[in-house]
Amino acid sequence: MHIPDGFFNAATSVGAGAVSAGTLAVGVKKAAVELQDRQAPLAGLVASFVFAAQMLNFPVAAGTSGHLLGGALAAILVGPWAGCICVAVVVLVQVLFADGGLSALGLNILLIAVVPAFAGYGVFRVARLVLPRTAGAVTVAAGVGAGLSVPVSAAVFSVLFAVGGTVDLSLRSVIGAMVGTHLLIGIGEGIITAATVRAVLAVRPDLVHGAADLQRPLELRRVDA
Repeated sequence: MHIPDGFFNAATSVGAGAVSAGTLAVGVKKAAVELQDRQAPLAGLVASFVFAAQMLNFPVAAGTSGHLLGGALAAILVGPWAGCICVAVVVLVQVLFADGGLSALGLNILLIAVVPAFAGYGVFRVARLVLPRTAGAVTVAAGVGAGLSVPVSAAVFSVLFAVGGTVDLSLRSVIGAMVGTHLLIGIGEGIITAATVRAVLAVRPDLVHGAADLQRPLELRRVDA
């Protein structure tokens, strides 16, 4: 889904950049609340994992590409604000490798970090409300949230293209290429996210932000001598 330079007009790129910058500015303050001391190192690991996962690219149309986004996974593990920042850092680093245009950095952060993190986490939270309060249900909710976050982001791309796209493509073809392809990518992302969350829950459930309600409070017991 990385967008190259020249795919959108300046107004759309600047507008998306402003939204992304504002979200990250708020996120820096919010992340300080979300991240507990023991979760801070996990944020770095999440960013590294997402960077590696995004190496798997799927061609879409006219110079764009689709790939695993990782926003929902990051949000579920370390919280939506911190997760958004993790993926934004990944997108920023990828610009150095010419993966996405510099002028489209705000658009790429919006579509790869902001939308997937908050859309995916929102679906995850809704799913958790209707599913049992079990670790297995958390895994299912994570897969559903991650899977749906990908086509949602593709749909936002299509809306933005309708507003400020500069490439000579019909809106119908863009929607078909982006949403259709990313529905399939979403299935893969949902499976990978569910498997990752399940693995972390199995060894360190206290590190999963989205499953904080399953943690049992510490009990102090008096031991008589």
